[in-house]
Amino acid sequence: MKKYLIALTILILMSSLSLAEEWHIKKSKDNLVKFTSSTTLLDFDGITDQIDGYIYWEGEEVFGKNNEVYFEVDLNSVETGIGKRDRDMREDVLHTDKYPKTSFRGQIISVDQDPNNSVKYNIVSKGKMFLHGHEKEMEVKAVITKQNETMHVIANFSVLLKDYDIEAPSLMAFIKVAEEIKLHLDFQLEKMVENKN
Repeated sequence: MKKYLIALTILILMSSLSLAEEWHIKKSKDNLVKFTSSTTLLDFDGITDQIDGYIYWEGEEVFGKNNEVYFEVDLNSVETGIGKRDRDMREDVLHTDKYPKTSFRGQIISVDQDPNNSVKYNIVSKGKMFLHGHEKEMEVKAVITKQNETMHVIANFSVLLKDYDIEAPSLMAFIKVAEEIKLHLDFQLEKMVENKN
C-alpha cells in the first residue's frame, strides 16, 4: 500500500510538471520598448528592440498556478535619435556601465479573458522593477493575445525617476527631463517545446 501511494504521488507530480508552460520572448520579431519623456517644452522618445524574458505557469489554466513573469531591457541599446543625448543619458543619468539592464520580475495576480475575444486576456502582474541599482514594487497591466504557439503582449506603465535615485537631467539650460517616464512595451513570445532527446 505504501509503495502504491508513493508511486501515485510521483505520477501526480510528474503530470503536473508536464502541464507546465514556458514562453520566451521571440527575438526574431519586431519587438519594441519605448521610453517617453514629456514636458511642456520638449517631448522625446527612447526606443530599443533589445528585450528578453519569459512567462511561465503550471497547470491547464492559462497563466495558472505558480506563474512567473520576467523581462529585462538592455539600456545601452536605447536610442533617442540624437547621439550626444544617448551618450549623456547612458553615462551621466542611467550609469549603464554599472547598471546595464532594467528588469521586472513578478507574478500574474489577475486574469480577465475578453468576453468578445477568446484569445485576448487583460492581466495584472505584481512584482519588483529593478533600475539603477534600486528595486520598487509595482503592478503592471498588460493585454495578451494568445494564438497557437505565439503570444503578443502590449503593456503601458510609468516610473518615477526619484523612486530609483535618478536625478532628472537638464537637456538644455532650462529644460529638464520629466520626472515621470512613460513606458510602452510591445513584444511577442513563443512557446518553448520540451526537447525529448
